[in-house]
Amino acid sequence: MGRTVELDELTSEVARLRAEGRTIVLANGCFDVVHVGHVRYLRGARAEADVLVVAVNGDEAVRTLKGGHRPVMPAGERAEIVGAIDGVAFVTIFETLTVEPVLRAIRPDVHAKGTDYTPETVPERAVVAEYGGRVAIVGDPKDHSSTQVLERMKG
Repeated sequence: MGRTVELDELTSEVARLRAEGRTIVLANGCFDVVHVGHVRYLRGARAEADVLVVAVNGDEAVRTLKGGHRPVMPAGERAEIVGAIDGVAFVTIFETLTVEPVLRAIRPDVHAKGTDYTPETVPERAVVAEYGGRVAIVGDPKDHSSTQVLERMKG
């Protein structure tokens, strides 16, 4: 089960794992209402490196990105759920609108994004290129979304 850690502890853990010769992949997202698309995205990300780290958007960022009625669950609970998914080693919560600070801190070998992106449209691609990492597009087609799940629940 993946541990939820602060960024400073994550940075230390990643350094230790790198010293052991292991590769790191970072996936990120809101994970507000976890669905099969999230699981497939994280499985795809995990296949790209030895250790999967997931960065979960903080509550304020989710409100800004998704609207005032979101998140449905607080960041700590979302992180705990993501950490329970097989293959996730570490989870961290980030409070910025982009995951760039996490990328700069841990410099993952691979930055995994979902299929709603292309390598050219990944917002953080320049940061990843700066430190010599690579971007991977993983998961199934973007046929699932938390927003759609919530709309279906409304009836």
